[in-house]
Amino acid sequence: MFDSGVGGLTVARAIIDQLPHEEILYIGDTAHAPYGPRPIEEVRGLALSVMDELVDAGVKMLVIACNTASAAVLHDARARYTRGRGVPVVEVIHPAARAAARVTRNGRVGLIATQGTVDSRAYDDALSSVPGVELLSAACPRFVELAERGTTTGPEVMEVARGYLAPLRAAEIDTLILGCTHYPLLTGAISYVMGQDVTLVTSSEETAKDVYRELAGCDLLRDTQAPAPVHRFRATGDPDAFAVLARRFLGPEVGCVTRACVPAAG
Repeated sequence: MFDSGVGGLTVARAIIDQLPHEEILYIGDTAHAPYGPRPIEEVRGLALSVMDELVDAGVKMLVIACNTASAAVLHDARARYTRGRGVPVVEVIHPAARAAARVTRNGRVGLIATQGTVDSRAYDDALSSVPGVELLSAACPRFVELAERGTTTGPEVMEVARGYLAPLRAAEIDTLILGCTHYPLLTGAISYVMGQDVTLVTSSEETAKDVYRELAGCDLLRDTQAPAPVHRFRATGDPDAFAVLARRFLGPEVGCVTRACVPAAG
């Protein structure tokens, strides 16, 4: 799995919970974070470089635990790795879109995401075949900065959340997609500002279900009698800084974090 930083650990948590026998190799591309403001072609190059590293390490499945990267590279990734090398690819956009379409009551669905994800219109495309669903989007770049700093509560978070979410509250949405894997780290503030009548949808649990289905369908599930899984974590930036945040948000599963030597584009 990979993300631009620690946000993808929310997906890792769900996968570990649902698939406790599987081993995870996670790369946080912290040297190039955040992905959201970068041009889509640059994100595509960065994401392919990280995925090349993971596939060369012998993984049996790739999980793009980043909305911006999913929007930029999904079709290329499936051609390059699934059809080219037999490695299944799971991403985070379609699972969240399916969940939102399932739970909305009035058809007014909100999306908060990075600028890159909003501009890609990937969620618009994912929901375009669902009749009666209207998507209203807002870019929330500072949420990533706050999550990466570990600032998830307090006056600054509330002020930023109220500013970003005011247009969506005014639009009377009843469902809100947290379209960046960093954003669940701020669920408390987002839920408080939006109110109890708005259902928050994250991709983590739904993506983990897709991972389970794909592994089971391809007969790739790890033997339950195998030794206890050992999860590995790498960062393209400072491993120590990544480890501090990773342990805060994932827990004791994060042991030693090593540096990933990934080129800037691929």
